[in-house]
Amino acid sequence: MKIGYVRVSTVEQNEGRQLKKMNEVKVDKIYIEKISAKDIKGRTQLITMLNEVIEGDTIYVHDFSRLARSTKDLLYITEILAQKKVALISFKENIDTSTATGKLMLTMIGAINEFERTNLLERQKEGISLAKELGKYKGRKPIPFPDNWENIYIKWKNKEIPASFAMTNLNLKKSTFYKLAKEWERK
Repeated sequence: MKIGYVRVSTVEQNEGRQLKKMNEVKVDKIYIEKISAKDIKGRTQLITMLNEVIEGDTIYVHDFSRLARSTKDLLYITEILAQKKVALISFKENIDTSTATGKLMLTMIGAINEFERTNLLERQKEGISLAKELGKYKGRKPIPFPDNWENIYIKWKNKEIPASFAMTNLNLKKSTFYKLAKEWERK
């Protein structure tokens, strides 16, 4: 069976380019995800696909970065596929993992992709640091205290209400609630 795996990082991104290629090779089934590939966690379609493929199947991806961002994850996924005797073909890299050369190239390309991603993140940090020095980067805007903060905070601090009740009434996430509580205590 020919199986396609299509992934984009965000809901705003378009998977059309990848789907076009899948239609060209006439895949039988397509798994589509709109989620980051920084790790395997939360990628339900990928996990479902890995559980459902059987010996003799071939998985098609536009490029290996759609499957995994780290060499470790890419090798982990391809090891699962190898154990199941499932081939993996990447259109962009023109690699078929059912061959020895394909396996070697997969490892090298995975390492290069991870290197590029790491460099991108380092450049991003450097850019933010420089922008901060120049006073152009202010970071995230501070979250204001809700209108009824003081009243609910005092009740929570005096153990009259649990934190979960306070968070619900203030419509705050746990991390935001405790961040604001620390900030309030410093005042």
